[in-house]
Amino acid sequence: MNIDMIRAAATRLNGHARATPLLNSPFLDDIAGRRVWIKPECLQHTGSFKFRGALSALSALDDATRSAGVIAFSSGNHAQGVALAAQMHGVPAVIVMPSDAPSLKIENTKALGAEVVLYERGSGNRDAIGAQLAEERGLTLIKPFDEPQVIAGQGTTGLEIAEQAAAVGVVAADVIVCCGGGGFTSGIALALEAEAPGLRVRPAEPDGFDDVTRSLRSGTIECNTAVSGNICDAIITPQPGDLTFPIMHRLCGPGLVVSEDEALYAMAQAFLRLKLVAEPGGAVALAAALCRQDQIEGDDVIVTISGGNVDPDLFQRALDTLE
Repeated sequence: MNIDMIRAAATRLNGHARATPLLNSPFLDDIAGRRVWIKPECLQHTGSFKFRGALSALSALDDATRSAGVIAFSSGNHAQGVALAAQMHGVPAVIVMPSDAPSLKIENTKALGAEVVLYERGSGNRDAIGAQLAEERGLTLIKPFDEPQVIAGQGTTGLEIAEQAAAVGVVAADVIVCCGGGGFTSGIALALEAEAPGLRVRPAEPDGFDDVTRSLRSGTIECNTAVSGNICDAIITPQPGDLTFPIMHRLCGPGLVVSEDEALYAMAQAFLRLKLVAEPGGAVALAAALCRQDQIEGDDVIVTISGGNVDPDLFQRALDTLE
């Protein structure tokens, strides 16, 4: 992985992925005690940053390989990203999804033309299911985070952050990134290393699923004991990736961990102050900025809202925190 791959991905994505803005609210600044700059990837195609990595990976395949079709496993955001990228290229896509994924994500993936294969998160093995289908049908696996071209696509977010932060005069700040397996986090970190070295990436995770935070602290890959049981479904992964962890270990600052209630609070504040819809996993970085002020230094902090694909009842639960 290197910056040249990210720049090449940016060229391929130009005109297809949205360049999302960098937003600010004085009300959020007051809560955080510093200026908070929000990178809303919930406004990206399919409602999350995952479209960047999916399109990067598909567009990097040769025509013959791509035309045979692709397969992916995902709780929903990578699923939708791959489904749309495959639709844009006119190729078949099979997505292996946990049966307890938000219904919105399952239905959207189907609506984008992908074949959805459901499995039980607690007892099924998505890797084995995906490997079997890939072999039987001659499909190419697009991994959700531990894949160079996926990381490169996610890193294009970092190129935009570097340019946008410079435009508002921010040259030194923590950049808090919602983190699951680390594709988004490591891609942004690589981009910022080259384009804005004063901006330091820090992963944000939900309590109980803080494998990256613990791994960064110990220096070795650590696993989560649970595989489900948190509303932040989009960023629940067993452990950091073999490709992503060395990048994060070299470039990232300490992780930040937030509770479910804090994620819901951040969702409500994003809606109230910026009119943005965030899903729980997509709100953990903002939650860290608003609720972990004493663990952040400097006058500015940049956060990602990585996704906005949330079922209405869960979003209402977030809004209820405003009462």
